[in-house]
Amino acid sequence: MQDRPATNARGPSATVEEKLQEAKTAIEAAQDEALLAVQFHETWRPTVADAELRKRMGHSFATHSFHIIRMALRREVLLALMRLWDKDSRAVKVTGIGELLRDKAFFDELVLQRAMRTGYSVDVTDSMREALKPKRDRILALIRKYTNDKECPTLLERLRTLRHEQLAHRQTRDPTDPAELQHTDEEIEEFYQDTLEIVGLMLSVFLGRAFDIAGEATDGFQHHAKYFWAATRGERTEGHPFFKPRPE
Repeated sequence: MQDRPATNARGPSATVEEKLQEAKTAIEAAQDEALLAVQFHETWRPTVADAELRKRMGHSFATHSFHIIRMALRREVLLALMRLWDKDSRAVKVTGIGELLRDKAFFDELVLQRAMRTGYSVDVTDSMREALKPKRDRILALIRKYTNDKECPTLLERLRTLRHEQLAHRQTRDPTDPAELQHTDEEIEEFYQDTLEIVGLMLSVFLGRAFDIAGEATDGFQHHAKYFWAATRGERTEGHPFFKPRPE
């Protein structure tokens, strides 16, 4: 499936100030999408990481639904992450925000606006630039990590194809060989953590907002998931309302 044609709501002649405002709006949306990814991911994680939970499920009728829920949560994690990396300019498009940060005039305007917001009478533009530049460079480095591999399709490209052909759509004509779309849980975990870091840094750079999404947010949802999955078990495990001991 093809991406929708990229559009710019304000056209190619948008001013730097207009582009900056649009970027801020996109980053607000990125925070919401990142939190959605955290909710799904941290609820999914115990289903593969908690050996005791898997043992309680065992081989039972209930385990079938357990696997369906686990699969659905994983699917939603991938969809949420890919919405953050969408190529359509009407979407969040973290790569598009990265392109803006590479533009000197844009970054200068961002620094100036952030400096003016401090309310200090002395000029703090230079110190604001020194504070923001390392964060900007880290954002750009993380984006390059998933977009600059010339030798083989990057994880981002594989996930984008998976999203287009199997998750958001069901492509039946000339589908990509599934072997070319393989990815490991370790790859997804790293991609997830890097994406959360990108969004957190963008919130800091553009909005002056300190929000450690990979820390503060995940801790809360991990805590909730722990209490939910603690009661989950298959009917072959004592404690299930329909407990049925295994026949001798």
